[in-house]
Order: sequence, then C-alpha cells, then structure tokens
Amino acid sequence: MKRRDFLMSSGAAAVGLVAAQNGLMAAHPPAQDLVIQKAAYRFRDSVTQGLVSLSADAPPPVLRGRVGQPMRLAVTNQTPDYTAMHWHGLRIPNAMDGVPYLTQLPIAPDETFLYEFTPPDAGTYWYHPHCMTMAQMAHGLTGVMVIEERGDSGFDSEEVLNLRDFRLADDGGFLPYYTARGAARGGTHGNVLTANWQQEPVYDHVAGSLVRLRIANTDTTRIYRLHLEDAEARIIAWDGHPVRQALDLPSPKAPLFVGPGQRVDFAVRMPDGEGRDVPIIAELPGRETQIMARLRSVGASLKRHLNDLPPLPENPVTRPDLEKAEMHEFVFGWTPEGGAPDDGLCGSLGYSFWSINRTPWMGDAATGSGPLAVLERGKSYVLRLRNESPNLHPIHLHGLVFLPIRSNRRALPALLTDTALLLKGEVIDIALVADNPGDWAFHCHVIEHQKTGLAGYIRVT
Repeated sequence: MKRRDFLMSSGAAAVGLVAAQNGLMAAHPPAQDLVIQKAAYRFRDSVTQGLVSLSADAPPPVLRGRVGQPMRLAVTNQTPDYTAMHWHGLRIPNAMDGVPYLTQLPIAPDETFLYEFTPPDAGTYWYHPHCMTMAQMAHGLTGVMVIEERGDSGFDSEEVLNLRDFRLADDGGFLPYYTARGAARGGTHGNVLTANWQQEPVYDHVAGSLVRLRIANTDTTRIYRLHLEDAEARIIAWDGHPVRQALDLPSPKAPLFVGPGQRVDFAVRMPDGEGRDVPIIAELPGRETQIMARLRSVGASLKRHLNDLPPLPENPVTRPDLEKAEMHEFVFGWTPEGGAPDDGLCGSLGYSFWSINRTPWMGDAATGSGPLAVLERGKSYVLRLRNESPNLHPIHLHGLVFLPIRSNRRALPALLTDTALLLKGEVIDIALVADNPGDWAFHCHVIEHQKTGLAGYIRVT
C-alpha cells in the first residue's frame, strides 16, 4: 500500500487515538477557530493586497496555550489554494504535525481540519503552513505561539516580536517571492523588514519593570544578527526551552545569530527614566544596521531587579545517553539540477537544486521516498549534520528536540533546540532521544532550499 493511501485510510483512526492519548475525549475544550484568508495591510504609503493571514487586516495573532492543557485548533481554509498548518517546535503526536502527505492530506479550499494536542513543553513556538509553503509564508502566514508555564514566571509584562520581511514594490504590490538565483544561494531576501508587520514599532512598558521579550524569526530566508542596545537583560530561553547556563549578552561585535525558525527569550529590565528605550537591533550584512523595535519606559519606576525572577521550570525532555548513542550522518549540499518535484497540491518551485545525502527530496506527494534514517523508539542517537555548501542552513527536525554537542567551527552552548543553524562548511553533532513515534519532517528552513530538494523525513518506530 502506498504511504499516501495508508494515510487516507488510517487518518481518522490516528486522530481518535491521539485524542484518547491526550485525554481530549474527556476534557473536550471548545475549539478555537482559525480562518486562513486573504488580507490587506498598509506597510508603506500604499495598502498591500494579496497577503495571507488569520485576519483580513492584521498579521496572524499570537496563539496562546498552557503546558499540559489540551488545545483544539480548527483551521479553515478560505483561500483558493490548498494548505496545512505546522506547529513549529511542539512535541506533539505525529498526526497533528501538519505535514501534507506525511501526516495528513492537504486542507482543500472551504475545508476545516481540527488539530488536537496537549503541549508538553512551555516556551515560545510558532506556526506556519507546510503546503504552498513558500507562497503562503512569503505573503504573511507566519505567527507566534506561546505555551505558558503552569505558574507565575515573575514578569510584570511581556512583548512578542515576530520578525520577518516582505518583498514589495514601491506601489505596495508584491515582487516575486523567490528567485532562481536566491534558491541556489542563500535565499531571496525581502526589502521591507518588520516586527509584527510594523517597521520600528515602539512598545511601552513600565519603567523599572521586568519584561519577557519573546523574539521569533519566522522569515522564509533571512538570518538576523541581533543585540539589545544598552540593555540590562539576559537570555532565559532558546527555541522554547529554558537556559540554565549564563550566556554572554549579544553585542554589535558579537550579535546573536537567529536563523529562520529559531526563537530567543530575553528577560529585560526596563530603564528607570520616563521615555528611555531599549532598541532591538539587527546587524544585516550588506545593509545598514536596522532597529527592529523599541521597548520604551513609561511611568514611575517599579524598581525591580533581574534577580527577582525565579528560574523557568524545566521542560520534560529526556536527555540522551551519549555512551550508548548510535550515529547517523547527513550531508547537506547541492545536487545536479533535476526535474520538478511532485508536491501534489502543495506547490513547487519547478526544479531541484539541493539534497540530503546526495539525494534531493522529490516532493511531498512523490512515491517511493523512504526515510533518511529509522530510529528505534526510546534509544539515544547522535546525528552528524555536515554542511558541504558555502551557504548557511537552519536545519529543523519536527516532533523531537535535540542537544548540540560539538562543532568543527565554534563552541556551541548545550541548549535544547529543534533547529540548528549550520555555518559554511560546518559539521555539528546533535544528540537526541527518539521518544516520539512517527515520520518526522527534516529540512532546511530557508524555504527555497526546502522546496528545491533540501528536505526528507526521519522515522521513529
């Protein structure tokens, strides 16, 4: 039986099993309706039409849940294209992961798919389509998802920044959202850089207060090199998971690299003086330094201190046993240009250019594509990620988290993550426990690379 046919026949049973496992049959919270629709928004002097959002005139909202509490998200497609929604970084059952032809069928126009899961981890995550991925993401359909801790984390307020750019003409219309040259190199950058679809927005917080700043890079291509100017702050979480070790605060000379798909949480103490601000700054190669957003102090100082904050609670992640870990190697590089991948109803750029282990992914709907590796549930593994290209690749693994343990180019902090940013010629070893069964997508999050061959999946039995 073909994998697609199996998914069609077993999908209903899988959803029922997932619901039972999560206790959703008993709890059955009301579903949150999310409608994918066409949108319009004013970025510059003219209104840009043809955006895709969950609102007709605003960016996709921040979705919120709480660790250990069931979520039911009813995604309705009101666009003329097919779609599917992926919940990036969440360790949820495979049937809810939102990858067409691998975990579900694409969502047709005027169709609704109900995603049901219970998030096991608190932290900053995000969501985006995994069908018509390049077109829908480039036109705006990327949003942040916050899974809150069970208790009070000690902050006075919170700010969420969704960083991404758009390729717009002077009249507000869209320029081509990808180029063949960009796909063959580092990706095609936009020319309008935004935080929450705004340019240099200012957000007010009480002077002397403690702010949890959540930053997500939801771009299709751009790698941000970030730092906070003259800020009293510290990094408290990376890609959703608490940071226990002291990390140097990024600076103009040593900015923090945040690739597509990655997230970082800062604890920020607001300045005491009224009107003083904390700029969030991006150092961008080939461009002037860009202020992405500002946090501005208002009112009388609360006189809080960063040491007032309790440690964030650990997420229930099983640590790998390196002495017993089996190794698998993955080579990321070019491939001779080939035919158009079969992406079924989910869009293709028309050719392959990239590959994993010398073989390009031939499309979401292609038959005969086996897993890149088969991992036995419950066992520890080391995956060697080898970049044989001069371009950077944020490599994302669905459904699991991993721990970087070594690199041939730099010292890597041992931070739990789901996305590893590979530098030019870099080899990174990552370690994980294969504790979530299913077929899990494994790909570069420069979407032009993903859609031209740098993708595949890993099977956990």
